[in-house]
Amino acid sequence: MAVRIRLKRMGKKHQPFYRIVVVDQRKKRDGRVIEEIGTYDPTRQPSHMQVKGERAQYWLSVGAQPSDQVLKILKLTGDWAAHKGVKNPVSRVKVAESDAEAAAKAIQAVEDEAIKRKADAAAEKAKEEAAKAAEAEAPAEETTETEEA
Repeated sequence: MAVRIRLKRMGKKHQPFYRIVVVDQRKKRDGRVIEEIGTYDPTRQPSHMQVKGERAQYWLSVGAQPSDQVLKILKLTGDWAAHKGVKNPVSRVKVAESDAEAAAKAIQAVEDEAIKRKADAAAEKAKEEAAKAAEAEAPAEETTETEEA
């Protein structure tokens, strides 16, 4: 039996979602599978790819052949390099920020801007006070000079 690792399409029209599955190559695209080893969602930004690495390694070691699309996913996740014997394979999958992380970053940016504005306002106030103090000292010196003459 020839075993393939390929994508099984899920989701609605114009909203594809794929499962990475191990299946007999004679079966239909969305037919009965041997095992599901991951997911792929191309509609997210960046695309979501998740593969159970140890299961992918097992199936590759027993001779399962990945489809072209799955091969690209395995190369991005680093599982293909691990199968080929590379030490310390690197995953190049971009991970999207969760909504909570994005909200926390936005709040931090707003707080940083408020702190910057307060510091700028304090510096401006200090400059004005220094200028007033200089003006107050300058007329006093002028009056003493005219009285001496």
